[in-house]
Amino acid sequence: MINPIPDRLKGVWDEWNIRGIILVSLSLQTILILFAPFRKRIPKKPVMLLIWSSYLLADWAASFAIGHIANSQVPDSKNPYTDDKGCHLVNKNSMICHGTNVNKGDESHENADLLAFWAPFLLLHLGGPDPITAFSLEDNELWLRHLFSLLVQVVVTGYVFLLTLPENKLLVPTSLMFLAGIIKYFERTRALFGASLDRFRESMLKAPDSGPNYAKLMEEYTSKKEAGLPTRIEMTPEPGKDSKPANKAENTDQAKKPTELHVVRYAYKQFQILKGLIVELIFSFSERNESREFFLGIDAEHALKIIDLELNFIYEALYTKVVVVHSTIGYIFRAISVGSVVAACVKFHYMNKHCFTKFDVNVTYALLIGAICLDFIALLMLISSYWTMAAININKRTDILVLIAQKYLNMKKISWFEDPENKEKVLGTFILFRRWSESVSSFNLVSYCLRLRPYPLEENSNLFKKGCRYLGPIFECCLPYIYKVIGKVTDYLGAREFINEWWYVSSRRLPRKLWEFVFAELRGKSEDAKDLETTKRICSARGAYVIQEGQWNGDDAQVYQKITEEYIENVTFDESLLLWHVATELCFQDTQEEKKQAVNPCYRFIWLWLKHVVTLCYQNTCWLCHVVATQLCCKADKKDAIQDNGFEKKDYIQFSKLLSDYMVYLLVMRPTMMSAVAGIGQIRFRDTCAEAEKFFSRRNLEKGQVTEACKNLLDVDTKVKPVHVKGDRSKSILFDACMLAKELKKLDHNNNDDKWKIISKVWVEMLSYAATHCRPATHAQQVSKGGQLISFVWLLMAHFGLGEQFQINEGHARAKLIVGK
Repeated sequence: MINPIPDRLKGVWDEWNIRGIILVSLSLQTILILFAPFRKRIPKKPVMLLIWSSYLLADWAASFAIGHIANSQVPDSKNPYTDDKGCHLVNKNSMICHGTNVNKGDESHENADLLAFWAPFLLLHLGGPDPITAFSLEDNELWLRHLFSLLVQVVVTGYVFLLTLPENKLLVPTSLMFLAGIIKYFERTRALFGASLDRFRESMLKAPDSGPNYAKLMEEYTSKKEAGLPTRIEMTPEPGKDSKPANKAENTDQAKKPTELHVVRYAYKQFQILKGLIVELIFSFSERNESREFFLGIDAEHALKIIDLELNFIYEALYTKVVVVHSTIGYIFRAISVGSVVAACVKFHYMNKHCFTKFDVNVTYALLIGAICLDFIALLMLISSYWTMAAININKRTDILVLIAQKYLNMKKISWFEDPENKEKVLGTFILFRRWSESVSSFNLVSYCLRLRPYPLEENSNLFKKGCRYLGPIFECCLPYIYKVIGKVTDYLGAREFINEWWYVSSRRLPRKLWEFVFAELRGKSEDAKDLETTKRICSARGAYVIQEGQWNGDDAQVYQKITEEYIENVTFDESLLLWHVATELCFQDTQEEKKQAVNPCYRFIWLWLKHVVTLCYQNTCWLCHVVATQLCCKADKKDAIQDNGFEKKDYIQFSKLLSDYMVYLLVMRPTMMSAVAGIGQIRFRDTCAEAEKFFSRRNLEKGQVTEACKNLLDVDTKVKPVHVKGDRSKSILFDACMLAKELKKLDHNNNDDKWKIISKVWVEMLSYAATHCRPATHAQQVSKGGQLISFVWLLMAHFGLGEQFQINEGHARAKLIVGK
């Protein structure tokens, strides 16, 4: 009978399986502690795949090794490699023996002691490194499973240890490592338990509030009335509702001269209050007013720093051991754990190891030194964490600790750099100090549909040309079927979303002006939200609020009314989003085409030369030339630089384009984030893509011809609504978006920039609507995947008091029972 696995291979596996798996487990722990923090900074698939596979394999490797060690310690009478003394073959040079008939100096018994010493290291590895306890939010809900695993693994490890007693030469170091392993594994289980949403919500609940004693007051009121005494009840509102925060002076000082340590401390304070957003708790008016007053007094960059840190605190609270470690009990247990590992290393180093094989001793040293190095790295992370910085007493400004913290935080603060491609300031913090990806992803429907088309063979890649050359016309005839087969296989394997994100999604750094624009828009709405009704109206708006509140020309009033009613209010959010996305792309490409054809280069040169001459006259203080030069300079730049609050027309165009592509990216590539507001967005997107592909195919449009595709779409006669021609079975919005684009083009008269200003404001309102109506747990999920701009908008709106979580409006009133006139 043929043996599928050679005996020699079996022998190699029997000899090296435990040692190899132990070293693999140590390597996985090293990968996790070094690379786990990068998942919140680099949302790339290879990085995520490395961390995810290491996270899963780490638990498997440690459990597998413990099982093999336990199995090797038990003598098997049926095993041909077990002798009459109960010695079990580990490798060709050593055997593990059991029983009291073995001499203390027996080498085989010493190897059994060494294997028992390795078992607690695997318990230590099951505890995992500090930077990652859970890969996803769902892992925290499995804390009970980890608790059961903790009990089982402790029992197995203890059983392996007991089998070596009482002759165990490594009794002291094994006991120390056993203690350290239990502590580490318990830390992980406790972290998972604390980060589970039910426990997280429970930890945020305050003491029960029964309110004023209504029954007692009414009893007294009734008795006084029955006695014939003139009695009335006067209500005094709870003090402090309209008062300023008690620490406003401190907050104002921080807002005017914020240091990085001030920012960290305030972010930690707000995190402790607003982390209830994750579990959908409500907040009082005093909490709303305090945060709102502070954020109304700071600039956009300061707000970005605070929210960046708050999201980082959320990430560490849900996915790391930081909450467990940063406590008095946590410090004590961590000191015991680290001290036990160091003591075990010292004890083992000074022991007589001549009875052990050299390789096994080296493996043991690798485990000990690896454990010490991992603990040292964890200690550095603990000392340098923002939780530690937030605990520093900032009032001691001369304290050396405060000065060191200031220097350290200044090194890690967010930074901006000039994007050479777009000539604008964008986020560009050094990758080791970054707390999120600092990028905005984009997905464009028109470009996607153009790239999906099957193209003629001669216009495709060299690979297909060679296929046609060697296979002839058969290959060309089969090409459409090849595309279909590839598509079917992709859908069957569930890899469509992965491929689409890999090929069709691009990302760019967050522009500074875009964040300032979003901040300014939400700040203005916060100033308008002076009562509950206005706040609800702002939070429920999907683009109509900015149009209705704007001061527009009388000629454009009907256009704005039509746009508001037909493309915002009377359609669902997902339909409105796709309508505005396609319309924005059509208007954007039309603007780009106008720029190309705007001015002849020769005429442009002459104009700039004349402008330069007039400017020289302006500098010579000639009053007449001063007036002429001023007018000419203003007219020359009017088309390209119509400013409003520091933003130019080109800025509004870029804001609209970037937010439009980003919102469709969320709808298509992050459907869980938009599930609460998306409706049948996926169906509308697919139907729209199908109609767009058919339209582009009939006009032989190729990949990259986005401008030509948009021009062809705008040339279609859309006097009759598509629903009156096609019916309502197809949910495509392609030509409805063309109608919207044509309505927006009516606002282009007299070089007016209202069109792009209103488009950009509508997109900010759509973004804010999606942010507040997105399930909070999905925001918490995204912080471990690089973060999203929509999560920043979500927290910014909460700080501005915009949201449905502020439901305690009146507070307690103080009732007074007054007897007499």
